[in-house]
Amino acid sequence: MYHDIPLAADERVDEVNEKLSLIQKKNALAFGTDAFLLSAFLRPAPRERAVELGCGNGIISLLAAARGRFSHITAIEIQPEMAKLTARNIALNHLTDRITVQQNDVRRLSAATLGGEVGAVFANPPYMRVDSGLASPHSAKQTARHETDGGIADFAAAAARCLKYGGLFYTVYRPDRLESLFAALHMNKLAPKRMIFVHDNPTTAPSMVLLEAKKGAGEGLMVLPPLFLHDSAGDPALSARAQEIYNNGIF
Repeated sequence: MYHDIPLAADERVDEVNEKLSLIQKKNALAFGTDAFLLSAFLRPAPRERAVELGCGNGIISLLAAARGRFSHITAIEIQPEMAKLTARNIALNHLTDRITVQQNDVRRLSAATLGGEVGAVFANPPYMRVDSGLASPHSAKQTARHETDGGIADFAAAAARCLKYGGLFYTVYRPDRLESLFAALHMNKLAPKRMIFVHDNPTTAPSMVLLEAKKGAGEGLMVLPPLFLHDSAGDPALSARAQEIYNNGIF
């Protein structure tokens, strides 16, 4: 099926949601549950331009574009090799009219870089401090997981610089680092408005949190009922709610 797609030795092609074909690096961060859930957490805003910070292989932007979430998406990636991979994935899926990839550092990004303020920014940022966890021997994985090129404070600041007043910032993060996330949002006048904890099953602690914040808004956070991916420990089947999100691509 993919014999006519030129691939490097460390690449493979997978068919994912929305009938997308995704070229992935074997030694880079692969498409996972966090990326898919963040893509489904994005509110439809078909008249708004959006920006993804740290797009990796581009999967979240690809899913958002395939679902018509925004009028146009600019996908930002600091790693040259991954930015090129995103561009290839955009072309492979015939989405060049909906997504533009830009190699850039989120710490230098501004509305001027994008041709004006946007209505939405989304990011699956690195969630581990540089001095925590095991370092990966592969630079792409290391950059994606650890804050070597900016942490949540840098991503929130970039979102605030790019968003128009009332614009929305979406992110997925680790529950044990909520303090850092809320501090970054507060520092950049991004008010948390919608949040959900994701658990493997009802007996486990949450493994991730999805959050939506609004630029310039007042206090008022809605915490949604938790999402359990499975009904019980060891159950390979998705819960009914998780399956519905997987099928429809939206919360």
